[in-house]
Amino acid sequence: MTAGSPLPSPTDPATRSALLGLPGAVPGTGPDALVAAHYGDPLREQRAMATGAAVVDRSDRAVIRIAGPDRLSWLHSITSQHLSGLGAMRGSEALVLSPQGHVEHHLVLADDGAATWVDVEPGTAAGLLRYLESMRFLLRVEPVDVSADTAVLSVLGPAAARTVAAVLLAPADPAASAPGGATTDSQADAPGRLDLPEPLSPEPTGAPVSGPYSVARAADGTLVRRMPYGVDLLVERSAVAGTVERLRAAGAVLAGLSAFEAERIAARRPRLGFETDHRTIPHEVGWLTSAVHLDKGCYRGQETVARVHNLGRPPRRLVLLHLDGAVAARGSAVTAGGREVGFVGTAETHAELGPIALAIVKRSVPADAALVVTDPDGADLAAAIDPDGEVAVQAPQRPAGRLLRS
Repeated sequence: MTAGSPLPSPTDPATRSALLGLPGAVPGTGPDALVAAHYGDPLREQRAMATGAAVVDRSDRAVIRIAGPDRLSWLHSITSQHLSGLGAMRGSEALVLSPQGHVEHHLVLADDGAATWVDVEPGTAAGLLRYLESMRFLLRVEPVDVSADTAVLSVLGPAAARTVAAVLLAPADPAASAPGGATTDSQADAPGRLDLPEPLSPEPTGAPVSGPYSVARAADGTLVRRMPYGVDLLVERSAVAGTVERLRAAGAVLAGLSAFEAERIAARRPRLGFETDHRTIPHEVGWLTSAVHLDKGCYRGQETVARVHNLGRPPRRLVLLHLDGAVAARGSAVTAGGREVGFVGTAETHAELGPIALAIVKRSVPADAALVVTDPDGADLAAAIDPDGEVAVQAPQRPAGRLLRS
């Protein structure tokens, strides 16, 4: 079984994070080499993320801005998500699929009423932009790679939304608050002062609510998007260091990407190029409920989505592995009884769970199978599937084939 498709290692010095110059910063590897993996103590950074608020530099992600009045109906027609009705100040996720239904790009979107902002994995903007340009035809859309000017930060933890609101979304004039510190209705609707409600959950049928993520525009221009894992900030690249310092002054701890990845693994969230390869279909990694709308019109790859949803089960599945004493090498084979049954995507040491990993394995692998992976030095490691860690155990019930048949 082929390991996850490697993402290209970004080399543009314009997107190298200024935070790598901070004391204790240790650069990441591979596609994440332009941001810090940690700042000296990744386990402490994880604990801060679990108990308060932690800001993570994810400025290696690529950002594409799409302007034009036809942008949402256009994105609706070429991606897996229902976006034609996406309202201003809402966000969502979407996939670009191949004609055979294999995942090519994973998009996280935020629309501010004038443009749709799309952030994607490091090194993938050029390929996505080529596809978008090829699909423009005569529509009024203008996709532009703005990665050199716009960066992504994420704030996680139980105090994330409160910390972001205090730093970026508070009224510019504290004296304008209502008596007793309350916020009036007019202030709540004012630019730069917007609550960040919890993201909406997928419908029981499995189709995501259109625009499940709330979006706000801060007074300094930062675009704020509430996500299931925390809050994303799309900031001017020149303002990254200053924004981080303001968040730290408000109580947030600076954490590296290793802490973010450990939380992602524990939450069973896949990442393009890590838990995916050239054969991945949305059903295998749980994107069917977050990035695919099962009751929308035709798009590239829809036939595969509908067929697998209605007639069968995907050939592989995403699992959470507990590892025996060490982390596994990214892309290493997963074997059972000496037979290769999958590959490791991402592995990290979790502050509470110990060494864990996300892996793609064959659907037929039993949940109690004795598995073996390899560490970065090539030594064997015992691994076990978390019995509660499988994604999309119950398939959504919406009849995805209805539109296909018509």
